[in-house]
Amino acid sequence: MTWDLNQLETLLTDHQDLVVTREESCLLVANTDGIDAWLAISGEQIIVESLLFSKSEVKDSNALNEEILKTHMIFPLTTVGISQVAGEEYYTAFGSLSSQSKAESVVIELTTLFQNVEAFLDAYQDHLK
Repeated sequence: MTWDLNQLETLLTDHQDLVVTREESCLLVANTDGIDAWLAISGEQIIVESLLFSKSEVKDSNALNEEILKTHMIFPLTTVGISQVAGEEYYTAFGSLSSQSKAESVVIELTTLFQNVEAFLDAYQDHLK
């Protein structure tokens, strides 16, 4: 089975600890800790992304980038990147999986992203102004 947004919305709405809102061609998913993630289907992948902090909040981007490259492997299923949102650059946490993944895998990916966002914010706090 290949997931579509309606099916994903139904799957995630069934989890009491998540609030799911449909936003055009993606879903905005929030957990009980107040972390938001955007979920979209892109070709054969489901992509989940959450903003960490703006690049303008970082003391030294080169130092942070080096630390991210040295520590990224301790955060399973999630990668850190830089995305542009409304003309400003943000560090983001994201993960992806096949659009044919099992329901359990989709939930694990999203849950892990939420856990890793908290861990990233804690681990990289010293790099923020």
